[in-house]
Amino acid sequence: MGSPDLIETGRTVLRTEGEAILRMADELGAGFAQAVEMMFAAKGRIIVSGMGKSGHVGTKIAATLASTGTPAQFVHPGEASHGDLGMITPQDVLLVLSNSGETAELADIIAHARINGIKMIGVAGNPASTLLKKADIALVLPAAKEACIAGLAPTTSTTMTLALGDALAVTLMDKRDFTQENYKSFHPGGKLGARLARVEELMHMGAELPLVAEGDPMSDVLITVSQKGFGVAAVTDAAGNLTGIITDGDLRRNMEGLLARKAIDVMTRDPMTITPRSRASAALLAMNERKITCLFVCEDDTKNPIGILHIHDCLRAGVD
Repeated sequence: MGSPDLIETGRTVLRTEGEAILRMADELGAGFAQAVEMMFAAKGRIIVSGMGKSGHVGTKIAATLASTGTPAQFVHPGEASHGDLGMITPQDVLLVLSNSGETAELADIIAHARINGIKMIGVAGNPASTLLKKADIALVLPAAKEACIAGLAPTTSTTMTLALGDALAVTLMDKRDFTQENYKSFHPGGKLGARLARVEELMHMGAELPLVAEGDPMSDVLITVSQKGFGVAAVTDAAGNLTGIITDGDLRRNMEGLLARKAIDVMTRDPMTITPRSRASAALLAMNERKITCLFVCEDDTKNPIGILHIHDCLRAGVD
């Protein structure tokens, strides 16, 4: 059991920061909408900058923007003063973060923006600060105490800044009509990529398909099942339409006189299929619910099998 005092301290921090975010939501005004419009209209990238903890938060905001359809990068103010100002062009929009609004290391970036006509959005807690006075759009963080016991370490202020960055990114996503498919194109790897993968990306096609005709003798069907390695065979009619499926269970149920039969005599009719554009996660769910290991893939308007998806294909890809 944890110490009640320790737990209560943790709760106090979370409540303090949570209340500040709610206050910021209530106070969000026209400046936020103007910032979104400015970022949306940018011909170049959103350049995020900040020093210290604001810089760490800025790195995350830039990554979130870039991964959700808004080209962005983080430029460290110290590096900017030693040549990286050349990364910031008049086609870009600056998003500069500083709780005090007086961070000395930001002076060169601010001056570069003003001299070169680069649009700048400032985020700070002091509306009278140098940053917000020089910014084209000022986003003011609400007055809120830091969650740090000493009231010094950036905690509440950085949480509000991070949340504001998320609000900007998600609002821009909405304005761009950024879809799950767009998101997948930026996240092909890891769990996110696997969660959004489509059946067509994982299925087996062509010569790998275990296909037999309705009139094929079961001796030929057994060879196909063995050679293809999926433990099943799709049974098709003369037009190539899927009419049934033969599984290990069908073979066991028809062991008596099996080799004297034809595929149409043994198959299970009208098997479940899935379309190539379906999510692989939906295919995995269907296989688990039906306690089957394979699904044949057919286009929406046809029963012609174009692929097969095995449960192991989903698991290897990290689909869950």
